[in-house]
Amino acid sequence: MGVVRIGQTEVAYDLRRSAAASERRITVTPGHVEVLALTTDGDADIDAFVNRKRQWLFNTLRELETRTAARAVVPRFMTGSKIPFRGRMAKLTVRRHDGAHVEIDYRRGFFIDLPSWVRDEDQDAVVSTELKLWLKRRARRDVFEVASSYRRRFDLKPRSLRVGEMKHGWGSCGPTGAILINWTLVFAPKAVLEYVVVHELAHLKERSHGPAFWAHLGDLLPDYERPKAWLDRHQGALDDGFLRAGR
Repeated sequence: MGVVRIGQTEVAYDLRRSAAASERRITVTPGHVEVLALTTDGDADIDAFVNRKRQWLFNTLRELETRTAARAVVPRFMTGSKIPFRGRMAKLTVRRHDGAHVEIDYRRGFFIDLPSWVRDEDQDAVVSTELKLWLKRRARRDVFEVASSYRRRFDLKPRSLRVGEMKHGWGSCGPTGAILINWTLVFAPKAVLEYVVVHELAHLKERSHGPAFWAHLGDLLPDYERPKAWLDRHQGALDDGFLRAGR
């Protein structure tokens, strides 16, 4: 815990050191300030950095207080909101930081750091857009990890593999072996995403959904019935509506 004096006001902050950080930064939420420092920083380095940021810190705290007091409509994307991710509802924490870009991190919940240029009235739109991009990238990473694993184990090689928007269905395998996976599977447990990917990979050998297909799928993924049942029960809730309309 550290303290910085701004005029007659003392602002307490939590200090966190990170070996992965490339630069120092400050993040602010109502009632909480965190300073991220390098592992090589000494006390004098941290004090000097915080002192250089005193005016920014003062302005940001004052703006947050004003916005909180004047807020007539509670935004959907604020600290405490819940975001679906891998079958669970993850807590969202929105903070202000002194960087130039919007940054997203996932540590048992989503942490979104917004720079000063994001206006309060634009927060929902910015957070929604950035979250959707982050979730799409994570879906793509998960899909390609699963496909790579089954390619090594079973020599399953689709002609192409894409992750994108699908109006209907969770995946498809075209006649040439081109596979498309619906990105909104990122909202389901990872085992369900794996089931859909393997389901489409199984179509590389068995095109129809006859007994031979399900037997082949069982060889690839013996426990496929469990994630299939989860998807059958919850498929109506797996969409990106929370990113588009109020909840």
